[in-house]
Amino acid sequence: MSASFDDLIALGSSADVSGWDFAWLAGRATEERPPWGYARQLADRLAVASASLDIQTGGGEVLAEAAVVPPTAVATESWPPNIARATRLLHPRGVVVVADPDEPPLPFAEAAFDLVTSRHPATIWWDEIARVLTPGGTYFAQHVGPANVFELIEFFLGPQPEARLGRRPEAEAAAAEAAGLRIVDMQTARLRIEIHDVAAVVYLLRKVIWWVPGFTVERYRDRLRDLHDRIESEGPFIAHATRHLIEARKL
Repeated sequence: MSASFDDLIALGSSADVSGWDFAWLAGRATEERPPWGYARQLADRLAVASASLDIQTGGGEVLAEAAVVPPTAVATESWPPNIARATRLLHPRGVVVVADPDEPPLPFAEAAFDLVTSRHPATIWWDEIARVLTPGGTYFAQHVGPANVFELIEFFLGPQPEARLGRRPEAEAAAAEAAGLRIVDMQTARLRIEIHDVAAVVYLLRKVIWWVPGFTVERYRDRLRDLHDRIESEGPFIAHATRHLIEARKL
């Protein structure tokens, strides 16, 4: 017998959403992974860098996977629960975590790092990335692409035609080049997501707060009920994540 709507809502509402680890979703939702293996490639670059900066590190989970970090290694984060989590995880590895509001300027000197990285940054300040990179230094990141998970977002918000135009890789490449970076590599992927119950939806919308701004269970309870009924009758809710891998070098 499947769990009731109210039980699933309560479960998703009580889950811990701090950090950037989605392990809680095991058995409730799946997401196809990009083909390029960002964490592995990040580890390879960290192993040969002399000074690195990871922007918007979240809870530090991806950076912590690297076996070796440079002699100077820094990460920034803006959300207090993530700052605390990243500090606990990364300080023992010798990575300094800096509380930063994700607004220019970055609190570092010019040409301070030969490697700047980020996984799924919410905002991308190309001029600042270029400023803190050494000449010949590398920006290596995995970005969220256009219309990411819009099947779910538009289920709650309705059509979002203007928002669908954002985060296009070609526009980001042009902005990077305008800031003085040269694109070395750009790869894109569209990845299948399956959501198996409404608890996963509540968890996701509490955690990824920019998908449905102002989300609360009370505000969207009717829509959550509609989604629960749809999953019960039709099976998993299908959405698609978009990602692009970008590597750029400072001229």
